[in-house]
Amino acid sequence: MAKYLIRGRIVLRKWLPVLGLTLSAFVFNTSEFVPIGLLSDIARDFGITEAHAGLLITVYAWVVAMASLPLMLLVSRVECRKLLLSVVCLFVASHLLSSVATSYSLLMASRIGVACSHAVFWSIASPLAVRVAPRGHRATALGLIVTGTSIAMIVGLPLGRVIGLHAGWRMAFFYIAVAAAAVLALLVWIFPKVRSDNAISLRKVPALLEKPGLMGVYLLTLLLITAQYTGYSYIEPFLGQVAHMGDGWVTGVLILFGLVGIVGSVLFSRYYGRRPETFIRFSVAGIAAALLLMHPASFTYGTAILLCIVWGLAITIFNLVFQAEIIRLAPQSTAVAMSVYSGIYNVGIGGGALIGGIVCSDLSVAWIGYVGGTIAVVAAVYCFRKLLPLLRSAR
Repeated sequence: MAKYLIRGRIVLRKWLPVLGLTLSAFVFNTSEFVPIGLLSDIARDFGITEAHAGLLITVYAWVVAMASLPLMLLVSRVECRKLLLSVVCLFVASHLLSSVATSYSLLMASRIGVACSHAVFWSIASPLAVRVAPRGHRATALGLIVTGTSIAMIVGLPLGRVIGLHAGWRMAFFYIAVAAAAVLALLVWIFPKVRSDNAISLRKVPALLEKPGLMGVYLLTLLLITAQYTGYSYIEPFLGQVAHMGDGWVTGVLILFGLVGIVGSVLFSRYYGRRPETFIRFSVAGIAAALLLMHPASFTYGTAILLCIVWGLAITIFNLVFQAEIIRLAPQSTAVAMSVYSGIYNVGIGGGALIGGIVCSDLSVAWIGYVGGTIAVVAAVYCFRKLLPLLRSAR
């Protein structure tokens, strides 16, 4: 019995750094998604429209996009543990500023600080998880990082919304700062020193441009994430105003949206290696279908819930699949490839939030799914006709 306990402790110790990164992913993505659940409250507090408040999402995402590669070039030679702890410190400080913001401009400034920490964190998180994971468990480690993201959708975003509804949106940001400070203390204790042996250099960028499969992944990501966030950025007012759901129902649907992400992570860990194209096809087609059916499905609670199950599963699998593909396609330049990917992903988030805001202002929030779905269909056609053959030939 003692032998098994000792062995269990050794195994747990090996996984602790990955656990620390998973918890970090949870708090970082909770922060990214929280404004989506609080848009109406922030807009009401500052006397602005929801589309104007939605610029918090757009500016945040575009700062991440523009800052990812420059910041990684600046810090690429910093030892990984020191870099990770510094990034989380900046994250905590920026959220404390958000929690005391008395004007929209101050809130925007604090979110820019969070965005800078986000830019570096998501450039190093997945490659670092793969490096510190026990040998032979790369897919599991990557799955855990995305599980942290999914749990942020399950618990973080709805919890932030609940706190915002009952104590004000500023307290939601304050509690994120508290959670991040706790994670920081854990990382100080458990995370090992990791040499930065994958330093980013501009000399590596031209080599990435010579990889057709990688360029295809970047293009698909830009199109599909733009489509995704055209709809998802305004899902809270959509569910309230179009689906006529009360606050409790909206929170429940957001929880369900993230909950199925855990199912997606499990399926990815077990079956992706055997059937990669099935996962790619489902994720892309699932997002397109969910967006196009947003409005038709909103007429009954049952169809709206079913739609969110498919949608949440599809976006989680998309995130897992294409991070894994980037690591496979750029094994010697993973950090720079992931940094570029993070930038492009956030261009899509910002672009989608901006397009969704324009649709809400000029048409109606009911139209966000149709507009996003049209973009997603273009992405799906490109994926099935052009990208899949490129990925197949690179295997």
